[in-house]
Amino acid sequence: MKILKTIVIRIFAVMGLFIDKSTDRDKVISLIKKLHPFSTGKDLIRIGGDQDGGYLIPDDLENIEACFSPGVGPTSWFEKHCLEYGMKVFMADNSVDGPAIENNEFNFVKKFIGSTNNENFMTLDYWVDSNIESKDSDLLLQMDIEGYEFLTIANLSDELLKRFRIIIIEFHDLDKLWHKTYYHLAEETFGKLLQNHTCAHIHPNNYLNIDKRKGVEIPIVAEFTFIRNDRVIEKTSQKVFPHPLDFDNSANDTPVSLPKQWYS
Repeated sequence: MKILKTIVIRIFAVMGLFIDKSTDRDKVISLIKKLHPFSTGKDLIRIGGDQDGGYLIPDDLENIEACFSPGVGPTSWFEKHCLEYGMKVFMADNSVDGPAIENNEFNFVKKFIGSTNNENFMTLDYWVDSNIESKDSDLLLQMDIEGYEFLTIANLSDELLKRFRIIIIEFHDLDKLWHKTYYHLAEETFGKLLQNHTCAHIHPNNYLNIDKRKGVEIPIVAEFTFIRNDRVIEKTSQKVFPHPLDFDNSANDTPVSLPKQWYS
């Protein structure tokens, strides 16, 4: 059996496929429970458009110095609204030549955000330090960087992480929580975020469906909103999903709701 197993593993490797033990179901469920969203005593408002690029965040935007928005999509309404709230706006993406909306107040750099600094990438710490003189002002982070979010957050300094009053991140490939390597990276990343922040909202992206296995439902891509704990007035479990201000990311795909396991 050992010889047969070795042969099968080598055949799959030649095909570019690798066999690994699945993450224990209880561990996946435990991580999901840690991410249950809470009402924080602040109403959720929608910033951005009614489809992709619009997000629900707590109504707590006063005196935030700047919005950092890595990952430039086909719309820049979220960033435009941040300008209207009095924030400086910084955008970064090496795959495009600029924001979707022309605005002289947007600060754009043609680089990806990641875990190192070179001609194509830069870290969040380097980006913020290069643009913000203050070391203690509150900031906002809105990040959609197609899978690089895990390494970016894992590499982020604790000092900078605490400065983000509100964090919105679209997490990708969540169905891979069943793969041990991915699970450990996700557990570390979410654990780091939850040290000083509370999950206030989750919205599945309906470009992709819900992964269902072992009695667990996981949105493959989902937008998470976090608020720093010192901004929380009261903390009670969110029980109503979708929120009345939630909209599908795409009108052309099947609507997707947050599975009850993620909030109940």
